[in-house]
Order: sequence, then structure tokens, then C-alpha cells
Amino acid sequence: MHELSICQALLDQVERIAVEHGASAVERILLRVGPLSGVEGSLLRHAFPLAAAGTVAENAELVIETAQVRVACSDCGAETEATPNRLLCGDCGSYKTRLVSGDELLLANLELTIPD
Repeated sequence: MHELSICQALLDQVERIAVEHGASAVERILLRVGPLSGVEGSLLRHAFPLAAAGTVAENAELVIETAQVRVACSDCGAETEATPNRLLCGDCGSYKTRLVSGDELLLANLELTIPD
């Protein structure tokens, strides 16, 4: 289950940010996960409490937002949504596309408690 190691790396990043801002706790973590990232959101949710135990994010709410798969077409220049197993242009149907989004694992937002 590589999601546990992903959670540990995420929490390292979260703790660095919390220390930089003098936060006493992390209230909410928003992750943006693409369907092509290789990360399973439900497994990430299960691994998070184990990785977060004893950290500044121990009681944080983990929110996982699914990113859409988008491609840019080399033939017509359009940027359209696509499905993970069919990266075709939504406008002209071309297979000559470049992935724009859908493979990301991004720490999108943190809500911190900062003492006065």
C-alpha cells in the first residue's frame, strides 16, 4: 500500500508549512488527486489517520477532490475533457493529444490554527 508512504510525504510537507507559519494545528487538508495519478483516494483516506497520529495534523480533516482529465489537441488546438482510458480530443476526435491535467497529486489548500 504505497498510499501510506504518500501520506507520510504529504504530512512532512504539511508540517513544514505549519512550522513556517507558526501554526499549532492543522484543521483541514485539501488534496487534488487526478484519476491518472496512480493514487487511490479511498486507500489514502484509510492511511491518513495512521500517518497523522502524533503530528500537528492529527485531528485534521482530509478532503480529497478529484481532478478532471483534460487533453490538448495537436490537430485542432482545442483543450477538452477526456476519460482516463480514452485520451481523445473532445472536439475533433484526434488521438494526437497531450495530457494537461488528470495525473496530479497536489496539496491544494491548508487550514491552520495560528495562536494569537
